[in-house]
Amino acid sequence: MIDIPANWMEKIQNVDWSKVRESVKDYGPAIKVLQQTWSKESLLEISQGKLFVPDSVINEAIAKKIPEGGSVTGVTIKSHANGRLDIRAETKRVGPVELSGEIQEFIHEGDKSYMKYRVRSRNIPEHGLMSWIFSRVSLAMAERMVGHVELSDDLPISIRHNTVTVDYSKVLAESDFGKTEYQGHKLMDMLEIEGAKPKDGGIEFDTKLNVPDDVKKALVAVLADQLE
Repeated sequence: MIDIPANWMEKIQNVDWSKVRESVKDYGPAIKVLQQTWSKESLLEISQGKLFVPDSVINEAIAKKIPEGGSVTGVTIKSHANGRLDIRAETKRVGPVELSGEIQEFIHEGDKSYMKYRVRSRNIPEHGLMSWIFSRVSLAMAERMVGHVELSDDLPISIRHNTVTVDYSKVLAESDFGKTEYQGHKLMDMLEIEGAKPKDGGIEFDTKLNVPDDVKKALVAVLADQLE
């Protein structure tokens, strides 16, 4: 994990920014992606192994993935302290569809990225609607950590009994985050997501930041540059 002391922001105030800019001037595209993806606060949370994302942030991201004029007019999530994640979809054809269940797995490691959700009900909606809902929910959950991800028409989704698995590895690899390298290292290889647990008002992600030693100082300095 990246070594950022508790008083790192105070120390960053003393950085010689002219030297920082000189040393990273050849990494313009990577710097832009980094600053669009991680704030200094989210980097610190990720590096400490826990990133809490409020439901409101995820719901806002989901809303951006719902086309106007479609059969589904809205999808929202609600997290609970007991680990349950409720999902509600507003549809024109059958009215509201409500699901409740648990996130069994939410993983990103190298080129492996997927979410597994178990619905806690005897019957679940037809598979087409389930695929539509979970494609948007899973990508919206990931975006706080990997930046904007384009929705794909062929996002692999499997439904076995009451368990839905969404494989978002391909769309992540094709995103700006997935295609960007910084000092010879892929950004998507620096970040690991080991799980996700709903809590009261949001979802807490278990994270790990694998940053090579030669990148640590430059990465922290680039994100801290937002302070100016």
